[in-house]
Amino acid sequence: MNLNSMLKFTVTERFLRYVAIDTQSDPSSDTCPSTGKQKNLGRLLVNELIALGLQDAHMDQYGYVYATVPANSEKENVPVICFCSHMDTSPDCSGQNVVPVIHRNYDGRDIVLPDDATQVIRMADHPDLKNQVGNDIVTASGATLLGADNKAGLAEIVDACYQLMVHPEIKHGAIRILFTPDEEIGRGVDKVDIDKLGAFAGYTIDGESAGNMENETFSADGAKLTIHGVSTHPGFAKGKMESAIKIAGHIIAALPHDLSPEMTEGKHGFIHPVNVQGHVETAVIDFILRDFDEHKLEEYAEIIRETADAVMARFPASTYELEVKPQYRNMKKMLDKHPQIVEYGMEAIKRAGLDARLCSIRGGTDGSRLSFMGLPCPNIFAGEHAFHSKQEWVSVQDMQKAVETILHLCAIWEEKA
Repeated sequence: MNLNSMLKFTVTERFLRYVAIDTQSDPSSDTCPSTGKQKNLGRLLVNELIALGLQDAHMDQYGYVYATVPANSEKENVPVICFCSHMDTSPDCSGQNVVPVIHRNYDGRDIVLPDDATQVIRMADHPDLKNQVGNDIVTASGATLLGADNKAGLAEIVDACYQLMVHPEIKHGAIRILFTPDEEIGRGVDKVDIDKLGAFAGYTIDGESAGNMENETFSADGAKLTIHGVSTHPGFAKGKMESAIKIAGHIIAALPHDLSPEMTEGKHGFIHPVNVQGHVETAVIDFILRDFDEHKLEEYAEIIRETADAVMARFPASTYELEVKPQYRNMKKMLDKHPQIVEYGMEAIKRAGLDARLCSIRGGTDGSRLSFMGLPCPNIFAGEHAFHSKQEWVSVQDMQKAVETILHLCAIWEEKA
């Protein structure tokens, strides 16, 4: 089935609507969603899905959007599959007043963003641009991030729903839609109702280059090191004060440099201090621990403990506690139990005319946790690049290929039933 020749894509128009809505999440908030403005996009998505004919589309109290494309297959045994993307954007870079710019017929030269001439998207820094010559590149204006992570995925899923509703010749089973808040702050599936979804398999649409499919993520723990120092008046501190702030600095400096994010790549994990707060009496260091092998996380926690012990030996009146909590695990462990989920995804990418590549991601997706909640869920490309930065970009043609891939996936699950 040559879908490209029969589809009238509306994915770009949807994407431009979605990025105009500020949906940054907030790690300091304890509400769900962490920011109320994420529901502004949720309401828009619900209205669009209902207008397409997905009559059960709704947003729950936590900001999660659910919907169903009804089955049109005569087969009764087609597994229910789910497509998922997240609505929030990263708190690392402003997502307010995004002004998208479409650079038509990209010619391979540097792209200078109009609102900040220091923001230059160069092919040397963005290797996938070599595959985009002749395509239409969407960026922000240089003042904000774009929001392609993950509004490209949202637009692609909604456009696929539209295509399924207007092209009944594409046979498929029931398709469940899930849009989540707060993925960027690690809470994307905290309140997901798996029973309500009722799906056998899922696919997050939140990956990078066209053709990529990710079946493996980091395993992740968070660690909190709390240091209790000794506070005295600084004028009378000689031989008495043991500053928790300085102890924290010594510990961070003493950690193995080759286990830091800036020194690792591929399958190598890291120990990464992400936040330090404190005063003379008490200081807290928050770490993230990452590796594809979850057993390595225990080693990394022990390295922090050993480093703290060595440093604290110089401060005999001070103490510390180390608390380690699991965050998510490598989804490959669960996906390997259902190989057809990845196989069908790779086949769909090939049917879309792309070179299918199975990859690992040095990070996590909503699919990481969903896979361990009973919904095995690899990650398929959305075409987004340079996430969380003012240089974020996506191409119109890659978004269209993502829509095609979703449609082929729906058809493949029906064919194989």
